Amino acid sequence: MDFDQPKQPSKQNVFLPIILSIVLIIGIWLGYFLTLKFSNGTNSQQNKHSSSNEKINSLLEYIEYQYVDTINKSELVEKTVTAMLQSLDPHSSYIAAAEFETTNESLEGNFDGIGVEFNIIKDTIRVINPIEGGPSEKIGIKAGDKLIKVEGKNMTGPKITNKEVFEKLRGISGTAVNVTILRNGIKKPLNFKIIRDAIPLYSLDAAYIVKPTIGYMKISKFAATTYDEYIKAFNDLNKLGMKKLILDLRGNPGGYLNAAVDISDEFLVNGLQIVYTQGKANPKKTYKATEKGSFEKNEIVILIDEGSASASEIVAGAIQDNDRGLIIGRRSFGKGLVQDQLQLPDGSAIRLTVARYYTPTGRCIQKPYTDDKSIYYNEEYDRYQNGELLNADSIKLDKTKKYRTPEGKIVYGGGGIMPDIFVPIDTSKTNSFLNKVFYVGAINTFAFEYSDKHRNELKDFKTAENYIDKFEITDQILNEFYLYCEYQKLFIEKIDKLKTDIALKPYLKAFIGRDAFNKDAYYPIINKNDKCINKAIEELSK
Repeated sequence: MDFDQPKQPSKQNVFLPIILSIVLIIGIWLGYFLTLKFSNGTNSQQNKHSSSNEKINSLLEYIEYQYVDTINKSELVEKTVTAMLQSLDPHSSYIAAAEFETTNESLEGNFDGIGVEFNIIKDTIRVINPIEGGPSEKIGIKAGDKLIKVEGKNMTGPKITNKEVFEKLRGISGTAVNVTILRNGIKKPLNFKIIRDAIPLYSLDAAYIVKPTIGYMKISKFAATTYDEYIKAFNDLNKLGMKKLILDLRGNPGGYLNAAVDISDEFLVNGLQIVYTQGKANPKKTYKATEKGSFEKNEIVILIDEGSASASEIVAGAIQDNDRGLIIGRRSFGKGLVQDQLQLPDGSAIRLTVARYYTPTGRCIQKPYTDDKSIYYNEEYDRYQNGELLNADSIKLDKTKKYRTPEGKIVYGGGGIMPDIFVPIDTSKTNSFLNKVFYVGAINTFAFEYSDKHRNELKDFKTAENYIDKFEITDQILNEFYLYCEYQKLFIEKIDKLKTDIALKPYLKAFIGRDAFNKDAYYPIINKNDKCINKAIEELSK
């Protein structure tokens, strides 16, 4: 079972796992010494062969008894386990019991709650959108509502956090939660009793016809529900005349191996190899395409970048190694390790690397790693520094790991999937000002405020398609945004206003459209000038 890569460790904690690992090793030796010392030599042969568990327990007991300050033994154990796993490889990890449910829910495809997307804006919880079909939408919660109380407790102010909101609103399906809402145009607060339910988490972000006969899909992760989501989207696009497909896996960090296999199976004829896994205690297991594929002969392009990892690389590798379609974009992350999850009695879990996976030509695309995990995760930033994201000639390939596809194309292992067609990162839309407003979320916040004030006007467009065709970002809207940035002290003195205006317009329109019509308006607008997508359209139109 393959899982998402863990989050990059913060720089200040980068040496903590190494230090704790050293402490652990010293501790094991010390525990062994202490065991011998206090046994008075009576059972020296037995102690000599005592288990590692006994050594660790001896160390923990010694620390608990002798350490200068009172310690929390459970926390010490968790730090020890975390350090132990981090010393193995970058993807073996420990999940504390308190974090297990939240960590797993994005891959399981649902959670229990009231079903709203929200943001904390100006110290107030604002409903961005009630999830379609969820309990909040059914009971009448609307986009723009201000959630001010939960179970009578005030939920506004500078100390309110996303974590606290989650804790208050989520709960077991069937249980009730009472909320108080402020709504524009209504003076008195509104009280709602919402019955929690299972809320779906989607992994397929967008699916639409990008050009006549060419469909576009974006998958953000490979979850338990991804294949079912794909089939539904495929059938919808098929009815609209899709003959060719762009599958966007950029920024997709991976997920379940089986989900990647099922998606790949849709594009490969019966019997072709998709991937195989192999480890010391895990014999070689080969995954092959079956007869169920529904897009086996049609043209397909896969989009990848430096954020595409794990299960995303399995799909891209299967398509590339079988000469099935084009891979467009930039070199992928390079994660070829497979994790299995073991849940522990206390509700915590470990994800342990148990195997490597290999693409159909036999290559493992895992990039190198050392004990210093910061080097591993900073490698993505190093690609930018070295010019790799701008120029394909700057990419350093391991020429010793050369493989050939059935049609004779050369591919490489040892560091991600190299695309067939390289598309550099687009730097034309960024400058210091834009980088700043994106970083602090100013465009998102302004777009929501604008949508909230003009909600009735935006509803007049009726559909996302009408909004995309007819809504324009005027100079007045741009000036409102600049005034908002000035008020927030985000402005910088020197700015090329003409270029910034051109770059801003699609983002403002997309974010306003997302608030008014959800993702149906967002992706078609934001993707219109996307160089990777346009290159894919060009290749599929030949």
